[in-house]
Parts: sequence; C-alpha cells; structure tokens
Amino acid sequence: MSVTELPDGAREVDVCIVGAGPVGLYGAYYTGQRGLSVAVVDSLSEVGGQVSAMYPEKQIYDVAGFPAITGRDLVRGLVAQAAQMSPVYLLGQEAQRLDRSEDGSLRVTTTRTEVTCRALVLTGGIGTFTPRPLPAGEDFLGRGLEYFVPSSQEYVGREVVVVGGGDSALDWALMLEPLASGVTLVHRRDAFRGHEASVAQVRASGVRILTGAQVTALEGGTVLERAHVSVRGEDEPRVLRCDKVVAALGFTAHLGPLEEWGLELRDNRHVMVDTAMRTNVPGVFAAGDITEYDGKVRLISVGFGEVATAVNNAAVHIDPKAHVFPGHTSNDPHEVPVPA
Repeated sequence: MSVTELPDGAREVDVCIVGAGPVGLYGAYYTGQRGLSVAVVDSLSEVGGQVSAMYPEKQIYDVAGFPAITGRDLVRGLVAQAAQMSPVYLLGQEAQRLDRSEDGSLRVTTTRTEVTCRALVLTGGIGTFTPRPLPAGEDFLGRGLEYFVPSSQEYVGREVVVVGGGDSALDWALMLEPLASGVTLVHRRDAFRGHEASVAQVRASGVRILTGAQVTALEGGTVLERAHVSVRGEDEPRVLRCDKVVAALGFTAHLGPLEEWGLELRDNRHVMVDTAMRTNVPGVFAAGDITEYDGKVRLISVGFGEVATAVNNAAVHIDPKAHVFPGHTSNDPHEVPVPA
C-alpha cells in the first residue's frame, strides 16, 4: 500500500474518498484494511465534517457500541482508527472536477491539486451546508445568537432559548439543561420532528417547552438580553429573559461541483446508488447521507455499513480477481485477511 506523489504535488492512490466526515474516516480505515492506498479530500480545514464543524460537544446516541458519545470523541476515535492505514488528508480544498483517462483511471481536480485514483468513493454527507437563519435577530449572531454549540462551557449558568423541533434542537436542550440556569425550547408546531425517545426525555426534563410559538424579535445592547416569543392563541408576545439563543432550524445544502459530474441525482441533493453502493458513473461509489435508494435511512451507523460495502466493491472494481467479502479481520489490524 503506497501513495505516489507526482512532481507537481499531485497524488496517485488506489482510492480517493471525497468527504472527511465520520463515514469518510471509517472508509479510509476500511480502504487500508483492503490493502489499498487512500487519499481523503474535504473542503473543510479539519476532519469530521459537519460533526466537527457544528456538533463537537453534542451527544450522539445511534452509534453501535456507545450508549452516548460526543461528536468530538467519535471523530477522535475514527481518526485514530484510520491512522493505522496512513491515509493522506487533503483538507481545505474542494473537489471540483472529475475526468476519466483512457486507461479507466479517474482524476479528481481540487482547488489546489489533482488526485488520480482507480476508484472514487463519495461520502460528502449533505454537501455544502448553510444554517437556516433565524429571521428575527440576525444582528445578534455571535453576540448571543448561535446556530450550534461549539463549547458548552459558554452556556453554564446562562438563560438559554433553543429554537427548533428536530433532533438537533432536542439534543441541544437536553445537553444544556444540566448546565444552564434555565432552558426554554420554542417550536412553531405542536408536534416535534425528533426521535420519540428524545421527545420523551425533554418532556421529562426541566426544559420549559413552548409549542405553537416562534421567536419574533431579539433585544439587547452589546449582548443579547431578551427574546420576544409569539405563542398561538395569545394576544401579546411573551418576553423571555435570555443570555443565549441556539437556533437549530436545519440547513440548506447543495452538492456544489458534484452536480456537474454526470451522476444520477434525486432532487439535485442525493446521489442514486445500487446495492453495491455503485453510482451510474463507472468506478464511482457513494456512501452515507449523500446517497439515495429505496428504503434509505440517514444515520451515521447506516453510513458505516454503506462505506464498507462501497470500499469492498471498489476493491473488486480495481481488481476483478479480488473477493467482495474480504474475510473476517484477524487480531492484527494491520494484516489484510485473505479469504479462503
């Protein structure tokens, strides 16, 4: 397993993975497990994708083997696991163009270099993501209003308003409730979109819940002081004293340059794959939230299985004599098991 560095700084590897989130990191490990060299490209300047960028301290509950694990600890473990296989990380550079050579190899052109590979695995999650803004109070962004919680310590002893009704809003409320002096969860609908277990936890906690409500204005001086909340059926807005507002309203996302790569897409958001995680472009596979197929479930745990499937089938694409199933791993994680 080796990486060839060309004179102009370009790289030549067996497999290129686009996307350094949790699924891409596990894919880097698994690629090495198959005895293949791997480069991982990501537009962000650090590994971990959306988890590192937005949810480093958020508890994740659907990873096998962990009753709960923070995003930071999950990424740390995945990086350590992948490190055994010596992946090359090309961070802070967007994958912009895909070309095919006469010999069937693929060339990915990034904003800074080129990567030539024999198979490509897309693990770009939701693509380039932008938080949905809270219309009332953008002036307080960074002065009390945030769209995620990079450090929970900033919320200790504070009055916090969390806006949203999905899993992120519920998780933030549960995480901050033991630390803050008070947490109020504001959601414009009567029913929440998150997991039923999380909804039950929030209802059983000390979080104050306002449904059928929305934040209409934020007030304060140099920092946030109050939130005005309009509640359905009430004539006057409620005024809540608060130091921090976390607006967990979801994200808008797009695939960026990948939309021009000839991939079959669903709603211009997701890449269609078959049961081997193959796309319609030969040699290009995909795994994780970026993919779409009948019965798709978007969970990190599902993505781990998908990327293992993608890498194993990519190994056969590279060498048709190889086996899709590599055999069970031995006690030595550096040995590539040989199937019987």
